[in-house]
Formats: sequence, structure tokens, C-alpha cells
Amino acid sequence: MTSSPTPTPVPARPTGRQRPLRRLTARGRDEAHRVASPLELFFDLCFVVAIAQAGVALVHSVAEGHAGQGLLNYAMVFFSIWWAWMNFTWFASAYDNDDALYRVVTLLQIAGVLILAAGVSRAFEDHEFLAVWLGYVTMRSALIVQWLRVARSSEGAERTTALRYTFGVLLCQVGWLGLVVLPEGGRAWVFLVMALLEMCVPVFAEKDHPTSWHPHHIAERYGLFTIIVLGETIAAATVAVKSGIDENDALDELLPIAAGGLLIIFAAWWIYFVVPIHGHLRSNKQAFLWGYGHYLVFASAAAIGAGLEVAVEQAVDKAHISTQAASAAVTLPTALYLLTVWLLHSRHFKVGVPQQLVLPVAALLVICCTFLGDRAVVAAGVVAALAVVTGTTLTARMVAREQREPVRTV
Repeated sequence: MTSSPTPTPVPARPTGRQRPLRRLTARGRDEAHRVASPLELFFDLCFVVAIAQAGVALVHSVAEGHAGQGLLNYAMVFFSIWWAWMNFTWFASAYDNDDALYRVVTLLQIAGVLILAAGVSRAFEDHEFLAVWLGYVTMRSALIVQWLRVARSSEGAERTTALRYTFGVLLCQVGWLGLVVLPEGGRAWVFLVMALLEMCVPVFAEKDHPTSWHPHHIAERYGLFTIIVLGETIAAATVAVKSGIDENDALDELLPIAAGGLLIIFAAWWIYFVVPIHGHLRSNKQAFLWGYGHYLVFASAAAIGAGLEVAVEQAVDKAHISTQAASAAVTLPTALYLLTVWLLHSRHFKVGVPQQLVLPVAALLVICCTFLGDRAVVAAGVVAALAVVTGTTLTARMVAREQREPVRTV
């Protein structure tokens, strides 16, 4: 049996009669009913393990008064987690054929993130990045295998795109060796240079032939990961509050933090999902800006949970920092989340200056809450909730006004 010279989109899921190994060809961008697969959901859950480890390490750094170094380490570790997740997500949106080899290689990527997660604490405490690098190598090597499969199954411009990805990822992985072999003082610069080079690879690879990622599928995948990260934030904060109550009987001190944290997370969910974003993802330029910007969305969402843990530890006298510093650990990532979601999502759907100003003003007010002492977190939660109420009210009034206006005829 000979294959067709022109690759055709594969079906959404293979049936039992199909071969366990098939050509890895592009799926259709207009494919109907495209949703996240069970393997993708499992992939996300395993990545949250690494995010949780990064959050725990950040809590310890901030609580011990080493916020600057902790944030730098957090940014570096979180980038490796986020970038590996994002590369798989966009690849899967374009090429997931769900055959046996695809599944095995994806499970290998999951193993890589678990190796990375195991090395997070040593990266923070001892500035030892060997395990993190090995986990990243594992994930990226698996991705190289996938792109080589695409190159073998395609021709022309699509094959060129696949080979550009292959060599770009490979060369960047060699560059990341600097985190292991160079002196500690130069690692921050290695991270900055390599992060920029990594983000240039997709732009270069797809400049002549964009991959056929699915807008609705991509929007759903990012939304699901946001939910998982917010869920991890709630779990971390809940454990911290429970520990504070059990060990210190500090319900009165912790109740405002718990209430404020819950309001912040509820508002974070509402604000992200209030509008459908897939219609905005019409080209690679828009998609790259939107996708890259989610580094700040995911990192800040996870950092909110770490900040709540810091606030709890400070309230029960387990953290060696001031009340204002503990409050900033919550308010700053919350403000960053509000502002970033506005830039990526909300501003494209807001009409008029009042609607556009809701989230930027809310972000500014949340920062101001930092100076309210032990009531800073609950105040920030109230501000976030009021931002949701205000935005919903303005939208409802606009819709009602449009419905009352008479239909104009030409």
C-alpha cells in the first residue's frame, strides 16, 4: 500500500482498526468538536506537581527574607516548566495522532517534568540545577523525536518547519548546559539569553509555514491549565491555613487571610473566563503574543498561592519578615495577574473607557492594599471581587442599552 503524496488531516481519535503506528501529519485547523484529550489532561496534572514544588520553594525563600533570590530562582524554574508545557500543547494541537508511539513519547515528557520537580528544592537551596537540567533534557529530547516524526511524514515547507524546530530545540538544549557548568554568578545571564533564544525558535521555524494549531483547542488547553494552577493555589493555601490552626490555634488571625485569598482566587477564575478568547487567535502573531504572555498569567497565579502561605506563616510568627512584606507576597502577584489578563484577554472585548479601566485600576488598588497591615489580604480580596461586580454591571448596562435602542433602517 502506498501513501498519498499530499498529507491529509488525521481524524480526531483513531479507531480500533487503525494501525498502532501512523504518519504524524497535520490536523485540520477547522476540525469540528476539537477538545482536550485524556492524555493532555494527564499531562497537565503531572506538570502541576512541578509547579507545586516551585511554589513551596518560593515560600521558604520569601519567608526567610530572601525574596530577591527566591524570585529569580522561581522565574528560572517556572520558565522551564511553562516552556516545556507550552511547546507540547501547541505541537499536540497541530499533530496529535494518538498512536502508540505518540503516547509513549508524551509519557516520556511527563517523566521529564517529574525529574525536574525532584530537583526544584536543590535549585533553590543549593543553586544546583543538574536535576532540573536533566528533567528539561528529557522533555525536550522527547519533543525532538516528535518533530523528527513530522519531518519524516511531510514534505516541502512543512518538512522545513519541522526540521527548524528540531535543530532549534537541540541547539538551545546545548546552551542550557551553562546552568550546570558555569559559575553561579553567570547563571542568571545564561537563563536570560537562553530564554530569549528559546522563544525565538517558534517564530523562526514557522515564518514560512505556520503549523495548523486549532484556535478553540488552544484556548481550551490554556484555560484548563489556568484552572489547574488556581486549584493548586487553593490547595496550598488551605494546607497552610489548616497547619496554622492546628499548630498555633490562630483562627482569628488566619480567617481574614483565608477569606481574602478565597475572594482573590474566585475573582481570578471569573476574570479569566468571562469572555471566549479563541476568536481572537486568528494568526501566529496574535497567538504568539497571547501564548507567551501566559508565562506571567500562570506564574502569577501560582505565586498567589505561595504568597498566601507566606502570609499565614507570618501571621503565626513562623516567617522572619514584616507584615508589609508578607502582604506584598499576595498583593503583587495578584495585581500582576489582573493586569496581564486584561492585556491578553479583557481589553479586546471591553467597550468604552470605564470598562477598559476596571482591571488596571483594580490592580493599582490591590497594590495599595499592601500597606493596610494584617488586613491587606482581605482588602485585596474585596477589591478583586468589586472589580468582578463592576465589570459585570457595566457590561449588563451596555447590553441593556443596546437592546433598548431602536433598530435603524437604511
